[in-house]
Amino acid sequence: MLSFCLPTAMTDSNKMTINLALFGMTQSGKSSAGNILLGSTDFHSSLAPCSVTKDCRLGRSCHLHGFMRRGGQEITLQVQVLDTPGYPHSRLSENHVKQGVKEALAHHFGQEGLHLALLVQRADVPLCGQEASSPVHMIQELLGQAWKNYTAILFTHAEKIEEAGFSEDEYLHEASDTLLTLLNSIQHRYIFQYKKENSFNEQRIKILERIMEFIRENCYQVLTFK
Repeated sequence: MLSFCLPTAMTDSNKMTINLALFGMTQSGKSSAGNILLGSTDFHSSLAPCSVTKDCRLGRSCHLHGFMRRGGQEITLQVQVLDTPGYPHSRLSENHVKQGVKEALAHHFGQEGLHLALLVQRADVPLCGQEASSPVHMIQELLGQAWKNYTAILFTHAEKIEEAGFSEDEYLHEASDTLLTLLNSIQHRYIFQYKKENSFNEQRIKILERIMEFIRENCYQVLTFK
């Protein structure tokens, strides 16, 4: 059962915790993206010919002091990220993965709630075909009818489109019908993640600022799982 609420932890103090969940296909860069969001190396990430992540795992960031201002006060931000196995998985059945993610969402975010699901998609791999849409279907199933309001796309390997001579707008203009339809469904909430040397922290702050924009648009509401 899903419900919506405004968490008291976000309204009663100058500290804010945002809860995020990562979804995506195998080798889409979920765990690496999670590490950027956390500012750490909590999640194992490596290039492999098979799915690397086999279980859901929650990571917590250090506190980001003075990340933003709200109501005239400086807000200290902490980020919680749930990393999930690739879907479809090279070794685990679809039902096994879905059940594991469902239980993890209820365990970690059952009371505090989920602010945003991030669909992690490689920018250099077109989103088309039934298999590529599988993570979207899982998000729809697990988040219910409100999934469109709580989902954004995180494009990893965005430096590849830059190397190919595309701007972000040009890339989206040339995108597949499947991707354009998805973007329309989620009110064009998307983020590009670039992998560049000496810009790890800068990338992290930019991505978190963009995520906070989406959360504010939702009036800080969350999805709870019971």
